[in-house]
Amino acid sequence: MIGRLSGSLLDKHPPWIVIDVHGVGYELETSMNTLIALPPLGESVSLYTHLTIRDDAHLLYGFAREHERALFRALIKVNGVGPKLALAILSGMDEDAFMQCIRDDDSKALTKLPGVGKKTAERLIIEMRDRFPEWENGHHAPLALEATSGRPAPRDSFADAEAALVSLGYKLTEATKMLADINPNQSTEALIKAALTNRMNG
Repeated sequence: MIGRLSGSLLDKHPPWIVIDVHGVGYELETSMNTLIALPPLGESVSLYTHLTIRDDAHLLYGFAREHERALFRALIKVNGVGPKLALAILSGMDEDAFMQCIRDDDSKALTKLPGVGKKTAERLIIEMRDRFPEWENGHHAPLALEATSGRPAPRDSFADAEAALVSLGYKLTEATKMLADINPNQSTEALIKAALTNRMNG
């Protein structure tokens, strides 16, 4: 089991990143909250990881906080919730916000997340309440990551942000609408964060 990777951030193509560890490039899929916290390319980075082994692939997921990884592992144990949906949930809200939704029986907030309908939201509330001990006492402190929201945006940052939202499960028209009123002259990470924030607050 690969539990943590430390190396140089080689590439970012939301939601995928590549970390160079002594000449070996590890491809990881991350939540948008972790992606937003990543440093610029070429900088050192360290992430907690979760490895999923399937018949056709070995998939590696990366998390800035051990607490986020613990929640991911608890989520994928819920009936009908796979890694893709778990990452979408973690991208739409942080661990504390999710915990508050569960405690408040706030299924309405959960249904704002892509792929989460009323029945799935109700199932999450019931099953995750019983799973709190598995993850709520995990470490909240992130590994050393540098926020990048203030960096100049590349020309394709809007397209990358749009593609990242689609990868989470939003329809293309919905992703475009989420980004419509946001200043496009920002980094991909800043655009994604603003779009997700507007979605949850809308």
